[in-house]
Amino acid sequence: MNLLVDKLSKYDAPQKVKAAGIYPYFRVIQSDQDTEVVINGKKVLMFGSNAYLGLTNHPKVKEAAIAATKKYGTGMAGSRFLNGTLDIHLELEKKIANFLGKDDAITYSTGFQVNLGVVSSLTGREDYILWDELDHASIIEGHRLSFSQKLKFRHNDMVSLEKQLQKCEPDKIKLIVVDSVFSMEGDIANIPEIVRLARKYNANIMVDEAHGLGILGRQGRGATDHFGLLPEVDLVMGTFSKSLASIGGFIAGSESVINYLRHNSRPYIFSASNTPAATAAASAAFDIMVSEPERIEHLWKLTEYALQRFKERGFEIGNTSTPIIPLYIRDNDKTFAITTKLFEEGVFVNPVVSPAVSSNDTLIRFSLMATHTFDQLDYALDKIDKCFRKAGVLRMASQAVS
Repeated sequence: MNLLVDKLSKYDAPQKVKAAGIYPYFRVIQSDQDTEVVINGKKVLMFGSNAYLGLTNHPKVKEAAIAATKKYGTGMAGSRFLNGTLDIHLELEKKIANFLGKDDAITYSTGFQVNLGVVSSLTGREDYILWDELDHASIIEGHRLSFSQKLKFRHNDMVSLEKQLQKCEPDKIKLIVVDSVFSMEGDIANIPEIVRLARKYNANIMVDEAHGLGILGRQGRGATDHFGLLPEVDLVMGTFSKSLASIGGFIAGSESVINYLRHNSRPYIFSASNTPAATAAASAAFDIMVSEPERIEHLWKLTEYALQRFKERGFEIGNTSTPIIPLYIRDNDKTFAITTKLFEEGVFVNPVVSPAVSSNDTLIRFSLMATHTFDQLDYALDKIDKCFRKAGVLRMASQAVS
């Protein structure tokens, strides 16, 4: 008997959802990543993308990727540590460090690897990692690999964080790791209070700006800059796969910390380095983010409009104040069903169900891009309202609106 196959054959959750005709994953896109995409020959509006600035189709980004491929080839065939470092890698790292006001930065092949490689390697057995219970999975996997003591605090609860800090030995390293903008809920970390507590307890701070970069702060510097506290944060992490229209990630910080990571972070040392095309695309997108502030301005106009309209119609959207808008349903099957119905109505959104969130917190993740129009947004709002009402999620709200 094959014990592995026998055990895993009992996992049939996807098969059940497929049998019900509401399986929403691995939908194959047959077009470019834009505000409108083609799936199975059908055009649908894309409200499930992380390309917040809408740069995946920008001519300059494409041209940069093509030029880099022509000059350097398609792949690196090795890690940064050995044969995989190009001049454009170093140029991008310098650009990032200068932009964020940090001594240095290094880039990884994915954003997941950044958190995996940084969180797992910086602290020792007698040190502490303190993390928000809704931190991204990459942060959780990173601290699982660490030998340090891990202390979880309740989501954005600064009383809970302080209680955990009080458990730490004063002379040991205490690294607080948080998302700046939480990827499913869309709310912003209480960075001012985290900084205050870090000062009080002599702790260090690492902020994951994956969903803050390109959205918040001066020229898109992120939530830490939004609060005017970027210099107070020891480590700033970011990704290229969202606002920067590519793939990869970075960590920026002090010279000594980056030097240590460069020689000790296993996902950095033992992974092939970013392709020339991905590196050049991220660099070009970075320049556009800085030089075209109207993109961020339009994104926020869309965001404010959408937040207001969802609230007026009675949607439960939690504490979000960003282009990531959770539409709570609190039922797995209804979440799948509504996602399927919305696709039929021409609106692509992402379902978020357990175990990604608790079964009581299932939601549809609605996200905006700077390239969306108000007409597209209005269309989506009407279709979402229709589907939620039909499913009985907005019964009281529908009475109030009508």
